[in-house]
Amino acid sequence: MNLIFAGTPPFAVPALEALLRAGHRLLAVYTQPDRPAGRGRQLCASPVKQCALEHGIEIRQPEKFTGEENRLRADAPDAMIVIAYGLLLPASVLAIPRFGGINVHASLLPRWRGAAPIPRAIEAGDAVTGVSIMQMEAGLDTGPVLAEARIPIHASDTAQTLHDRLASLGAVTLVTALENLVSGKANPQTQNEAHACYAKKLRKDEAPLDWKQPAQVLHRKIRALVPWPVASTAWHGQTLRLWEVGPWQEPSAAGAAGTIVRADAAGIDVLTGDGVLRITRLQSEGGKILAAGDFLNGHRLTAGDRLGDETNLPATR
Repeated sequence: MNLIFAGTPPFAVPALEALLRAGHRLLAVYTQPDRPAGRGRQLCASPVKQCALEHGIEIRQPEKFTGEENRLRADAPDAMIVIAYGLLLPASVLAIPRFGGINVHASLLPRWRGAAPIPRAIEAGDAVTGVSIMQMEAGLDTGPVLAEARIPIHASDTAQTLHDRLASLGAVTLVTALENLVSGKANPQTQNEAHACYAKKLRKDEAPLDWKQPAQVLHRKIRALVPWPVASTAWHGQTLRLWEVGPWQEPSAAGAAGTIVRADAAGIDVLTGDGVLRITRLQSEGGKILAAGDFLNGHRLTAGDRLGDETNLPATR
């Protein structure tokens, strides 16, 4: 097929590479303009742009899609593949390709439409998720589903690990869906609006933990917020960022939520509103991400300390 590809973040790269391996002709790649990144705030190309450069594909980076219709008509694409592009595409654009716009979405639609389907699935405690290959239309992730593939959400999954698995799954599923589309074997399924829910965009102010919540809820939240914005808690006047947790447990002692009941190389056990949560990797302000044992070698954090308590004074060794 002659394809136009529109995507920006790492999630879209496996699909672009899979399309090339499958022998499709990529007429051009649309991606977001280069943005400042890093401490030096230097302009940085998107992961999709970097991939397109490696393969010698024409790159287009308009700030807005208005006015691109004539160029797309001249391209005469069979389909436009859109994966986390970052700009809304008008109906006039989606009408140009022979097979319209095809989207890879990281959920089992209609569950988790919107910007953050991966972390919201973990946060909600979903046991299963997947990818949907969707025919695009004017609504937000409302179009007919051409294909889907499912995977379990593991108790150790973070949004990052699940993202990587879904990106690979989406690439394979997309290639098969396009084959079925061309051969006439595709069987589009209308989404059931009664089952739709919205995955709102993550915000920085979601990071602080409320230790009065149950351990199971906090366990899911910490995993959902990796790699951004990363769950956090106050300790000795500074902010700790929590990157990894072990299995949650029933409480073995009474005490206020946020109280540390054990701290050793195996992890830092914290009382919650219901159960005990074990922190296994964390980060102090300006520090490296460390395993619990390594963190304890440089910080005087002991049983009886209380996380989320701003009244403690700084203490390191």
